[in-house]
Amino acid sequence: MSTINLNALKLLAIFATVVDTGSFSQAARKLATSRSRVSEQISHLEEMLGVRLLQRSTRQLTLTREGRDILAQAHSLHAILDDIEVVLDNKDPHGMVSITMTHDIAHKFLLPKLAELTARYPKIQLNIIVDDDKRDIINDQIDLALRVGFPKDSSLVARQLHQERFKLYASPRLINQYGLPAGEAQLNQLPWLLLEQAKVTGMTQLYRDGIAVNLAPNQVHWCNSPMLLQQMAVAGLGVAQLLPSTVKQEVGRGELQMICPTLSSEQLVFSLVYPSRKQIPPRTRAVIDFLLEAELFN
Repeated sequence: MSTINLNALKLLAIFATVVDTGSFSQAARKLATSRSRVSEQISHLEEMLGVRLLQRSTRQLTLTREGRDILAQAHSLHAILDDIEVVLDNKDPHGMVSITMTHDIAHKFLLPKLAELTARYPKIQLNIIVDDDKRDIINDQIDLALRVGFPKDSSLVARQLHQERFKLYASPRLINQYGLPAGEAQLNQLPWLLLEQAKVTGMTQLYRDGIAVNLAPNQVHWCNSPMLLQQMAVAGLGVAQLLPSTVKQEVGRGELQMICPTLSSEQLVFSLVYPSRKQIPPRTRAVIDFLLEAELFN
């Protein structure tokens, strides 16, 4: 029979969380506790096992040789404890749920629904990670992501939330300066605003009645933030491909106008993405179900 105290099992799972998140502070946020409490628990585990698992410094944590050997086993315990939590925590969802998305989705779609979400699930704490670059939700230990498109990674689950096409928009200021473009040649002469992702081709492909129309603007400003791109278009800096749902307010205020309405992108899908798991904690399932029902993009 093992001489290790059974309390060490939970501490081993906490140890795995510290290593996976890279710090006591990040682990504390994920576990909805304090940094000092996590540090105290790891020290207690080391005392119980009689070995040092982590070398601490002001800048980083480093696994010892014994820590590396124990980590693989700790990971399996972590998964077991998550499954046990699903069985036990089936009445009142509580705890931390992390979710990531771009700035425009966060401000224009999620923010108006947050009061309703927190009122329905007052014991769920949200960790909202806003980033215009796509985060690795597996390595970064993120529960959910709101994204445009479906993931290529087969280990991720994607649930469709919305479909839409990019259209072309410009500010009245830009239209007054250059006039409304009558065709592709005039469009290419206007200044454009493009997302960083379009740099690969150096060309913008849109469609008219299912037929591809290739555009190669002479002057382009690049940006990796969809929300900043919208604001640049309002400021009159160029023509932008924007999703109609994201600029309803700007169009309503007369700050933006759709141009060349027969041109559009291919159909894009907004999806809710999360790691594939046999069992999802009730707190995460509650947020997933809410977002699927909330009609964020309507």
